[in-house]
Amino acid sequence: MNKLIKTAGISLISLIIGLGAGLLVTTSAQDTGKVFELRTYTATPGNLDNLHARFRDHTTRIFANHDMKVVGFWSPTSEEEADDTLIYILEHASRGAADASWRAFGQDPEWQAVSEASNANGAILAGVERKYMKATDYSPMK
Repeated sequence: MNKLIKTAGISLISLIIGLGAGLLVTTSAQDTGKVFELRTYTATPGNLDNLHARFRDHTTRIFANHDMKVVGFWSPTSEEEADDTLIYILEHASRGAADASWRAFGQDPEWQAVSEASNANGAILAGVERKYMKATDYSPMK
């Protein structure tokens, strides 16, 4: 009887450990793999140059402090967007890493001071759109 209870106990513990590990692997698998974040910023009227200056002089350096790798920045060529839009892509180790980086970035005292100073005469940013993307198996950028 004791042997049966011991065997059942070991089996139950193994099952619990196995299920726990399976959940951990499943959760981790959903959060692994490099992701790219496409961000489109719309500046308030007359503030695109101020937005560029904030990125050029401060934001990109602060991004690097939080493991946010800048892939590139672009300006649209269409007349409708040329005067107020900035587009950029960040690379993150995973979606979870992206979320953690953005949380840390938002709480960074230097960023908070830069944001406050750049918005001292009114908001320079009217809107932000973002999309997370993963590279296809045939993409040259992986």
